[in-house]
Amino acid sequence: MEGPSVDVVDRVCYNIAETTFENFDSKTVDLAKKRILDILGCIIGGVNAPGNAALEGLVRKWGGREESTIFVKGGKAPAQNVAMLNSIFARSYDFEVMSYVIDGKLYASHHAATVVPTALALGELLRSSGREILTAMLVGEDLAARVQTASAEHPIYLGWDGCATLSHLAATATAARLLRLSPSKVRNALGIVLNMIAGAIQSLWDGATTFKLGQGLAARNGIFAAELAEQGWIGVKDPLMSRFGYFSLYGGGCKDPSVLTKDLGVRYYGETYFKPYPCGLPTHVAINCTLSLIKGHDPDVENIEEISIGVPPGALQNSYYAKPFIIRDFPHGDAIFSYPYAVVTTLLKKKVGLANFTEEAILDHKVSKLIDKTKLLEQTAAGERLSIELRVKMKDGRELVERCAFQMEWVERTTSWEFVINKFWHQVDFSAAVSKKDADKIINLVGDFENVSDISEMVSFLRGQKEMQ
Repeated sequence: MEGPSVDVVDRVCYNIAETTFENFDSKTVDLAKKRILDILGCIIGGVNAPGNAALEGLVRKWGGREESTIFVKGGKAPAQNVAMLNSIFARSYDFEVMSYVIDGKLYASHHAATVVPTALALGELLRSSGREILTAMLVGEDLAARVQTASAEHPIYLGWDGCATLSHLAATATAARLLRLSPSKVRNALGIVLNMIAGAIQSLWDGATTFKLGQGLAARNGIFAAELAEQGWIGVKDPLMSRFGYFSLYGGGCKDPSVLTKDLGVRYYGETYFKPYPCGLPTHVAINCTLSLIKGHDPDVENIEEISIGVPPGALQNSYYAKPFIIRDFPHGDAIFSYPYAVVTTLLKKKVGLANFTEEAILDHKVSKLIDKTKLLEQTAAGERLSIELRVKMKDGRELVERCAFQMEWVERTTSWEFVINKFWHQVDFSAAVSKKDADKIINLVGDFENVSDISEMVSFLRGQKEMQ
């Protein structure tokens, strides 16, 4: 048993170490560049989200070698700490690109929010080129996607937050490739990071600030693991399929080892759903449903008597999106993973963007007034994936009804540069932390990223307006 599993890991590690930019087709490169711009936008938009200033303060207090730039805020710190901080900035509004489809099946994931900041922080230290950054990103994202697809269970069903567990593997592979580790040292790096993986899904149930912590710890630990391997540390021999390897601990077993090597070195998987709204994916169905209801009926919120949100069977017990909306110690964490809040804020503002998820918006008395009129019900029969049935009873006796479901096309379609750029500008305008001139330069550099000789050129435009004054 050890022989075949070790052979698979050998091939995976060889691919991480030996992949070059020439392995990628133009579509793969184009999509990766879109992910870079999307994540940079999420860093800019999320930099001032609740909790981030405290973490930034700790990173600055720790000090250390000035290796990499803290995006938007400026200043430098050790690469692994910067990668952690920038990743958490990116995840703060849950607005970043996510998920992918393999063989017609959707896999919910959050890898890019870790991989991009990891590659840029370490790449800045190493003065890497755009091609080197893209190569490192793509081998990291591909590893995480293949491991997730081969797993018998998604980590979330085992109590783990897959945003953290899988991203540890992705970040380690990315860092290992940038450091140009040999295949044997890549294996050691993955075996080392196996001892650092964690991330409890309970954070999302509790609306805790820690919902975004795992995203950043994966970035920090990935660099740390790769650097330890570079220095000669020995990790678990088979970090994936050994008795207590990744699949056993975090994947419920490995249902299909062939996924790990099928088209390896030819096909590189990466996330493809560029979120239109800054909140969890299931709430996007509820938001679209509400927007459709507004378009068809434009209800006066003052005349709403009751709002009923029909959620999929089993959701009331098993989904943190379907828990009652109660504002606790971290309102933002309560709002971005909530069906009731998604519906109510959409009804009130008639559109959804970052402004819907500020603490001022969440604590608005108009929200609590409508929340008191909102109830969650389980649909009696299983409908389409993540389906929502929205019923709004008006005081004049009318009942407005809208039904929506998740569409696989959201993930499978090719997202346009126009969409990604418009989303980037939305975040620049929201935070006002980067000048429009610098934002425009970032867009142009990412668009031509494969021809950037040293990413320090781009990083100089991500220091924020305060430092540049």
